[in-house]
Amino acid sequence: MADQPRNTTTVKQPVCVTGANGFIGSWIVKTLLEHGYTTIHLSIFPGSDPSHLFSLPGATSPAVSLIVHHVDLLDAAAVDKAVEGCAGGGVFHVASPCTLEDPVDPQTELVDPAVKGTLNVLAAAKKFGVRRVVLTSSISAMVPNPGWPSGRVFDETSWTDLDYCKLRQKWYPVSKTLAENAAWDFANKNDLDMVAINPATCLGQLLQPGLNASCAVLQQLLQGSKDTQEYHWLGAVHVKDAAKAQLLLFETPTASGRYLCTNGIYQFGDFAEKVLKLFPEFPVHRFTGETQPGLVACKDAAKRLIDLGLKFTPVEDALRDTVLSLKAKGFLGQDSPSS
Repeated sequence: MADQPRNTTTVKQPVCVTGANGFIGSWIVKTLLEHGYTTIHLSIFPGSDPSHLFSLPGATSPAVSLIVHHVDLLDAAAVDKAVEGCAGGGVFHVASPCTLEDPVDPQTELVDPAVKGTLNVLAAAKKFGVRRVVLTSSISAMVPNPGWPSGRVFDETSWTDLDYCKLRQKWYPVSKTLAENAAWDFANKNDLDMVAINPATCLGQLLQPGLNASCAVLQQLLQGSKDTQEYHWLGAVHVKDAAKAQLLLFETPTASGRYLCTNGIYQFGDFAEKVLKLFPEFPVHRFTGETQPGLVACKDAAKRLIDLGLKFTPVEDALRDTVLSLKAKGFLGQDSPSS
């Protein structure tokens, strides 16, 4: 018993997680609880269900306070209420609309909530004296970038080509790129301490009841999809690593700028081969040629995070965890829930 970790020595400052009941948000809450955070404000979309968060280990401890806020991020007053109790602490801004279907009105459905919602969160963080904001951006704010030099490995200096995406009606990368750009502009002008994390396709156990977009990529691949993910792929990362990375960036005083979070960069076709090898019982499509033309492979692409001490989980483990979870929730096979 004596060698068990003790969290009583230092009191952790209060934090807020936006999109707390989503795929990444739920894992951040789980990770915060594991690391001794006791006051966590949970900002969730109005009417959505946070009940699974109260089943996480430590969530119902008498010392722990999980405070739910139903927040439309376009409502600045509601955002203020979720953030005001986090003076000296942190905000993990994860919430951003992501849909599996093409939006009817991309400006209203994706761009405005991403950009204006982010600015409302940052304004609240500044107003109430938050120590640091960790912004969940995406590789979708880095690629596609057809002007990137040929033969060079993608890194944090790459930004998505907005015109290229608009021409092709790829609105999710547009929303993430505009949101991150606006965030840096606000942080620099207002002297707000902010770091950004740009995760690749996140995989792993689904803590939330519904199917999220990144795990749906694997679900569809297992069901025979021939989509090359040309515009949306650099690699994959276990969601638990993405959550650990967020906490690492929050707790490391010297962390600054953007951090690519992926366990390597490689072709989606190579990823599909890994999936087929692990799960030969599924009708996984075999891709020929490059699914991402010209993409340069790199095992340690997330060097900035690796240098801070992050160790990545093998992609095979992430795949096994995701498939187990998809099966358990009925998202693979005929018994798929209608929700």
